[in-house]
Amino acid sequence: MPHTPAHRRAWTQSLTGTLSLTKFAVNKAQTNVYLLAGPAGALLIDAAADAPTILRFLGRYPLQTIVTTHSHTDQFQALAEVAAATRARLVCGRPDRAVIEDATGTIQEPVWTGSRVDLPGGGHLDVIGASGHTPGSIMLAYRPPNGPIRIFAGDCILHGAMGRTDTPAALLSLVNVLRAELLDRYPEDTVIHPGHGEDTTLRAERPSLTAVSARRSR
Repeated sequence: MPHTPAHRRAWTQSLTGTLSLTKFAVNKAQTNVYLLAGPAGALLIDAAADAPTILRFLGRYPLQTIVTTHSHTDQFQALAEVAAATRARLVCGRPDRAVIEDATGTIQEPVWTGSRVDLPGGGHLDVIGASGHTPGSIMLAYRPPNGPIRIFAGDCILHGAMGRTDTPAALLSLVNVLRAELLDRYPEDTVIHPGHGEDTTLRAERPSLTAVSARRSR
């Protein structure tokens, strides 16, 4: 599976005849930025850092929406600058809204489980509220007409690990969401695009997620 091997290097895949996915990494934390783009415009997931690089990747595509997956600063260091340059709609998980707005001086549209974020040119991302890594962490599910489902997981799932949680209650919350909203709902070939590091699949992550879920359910 293609991955981002080094700072600012990128790959692009075609998801449909009109929609492509580009992934690249920025900042010292190597935070992944995802761009879903087509003739009608683009949607950006996590304006993590380095606004000039993000804007260069946008190129000719008008940016319609920026989704911030959670309220850790390494996910939104370039948000204010990219938002000002593009006038894009800004979206984040409802419980993280105040933190992100205070840190960036932006106005966010809050979303949560059951919400949809429209893609330019048709289609949408389903929002999965995933409290645990932060109170308002969200994941985004895309079901293409053909090919595997894609989950943009923020830091809820990384390759080979769950995202960090700071309290037992936060860990239990994240475990419950991953079990109910991912393990019990999505097929094994579902592709997981994490906030850091290489992509993975639900098949690859299921054993460790199931083991953690079983331990925390006792």
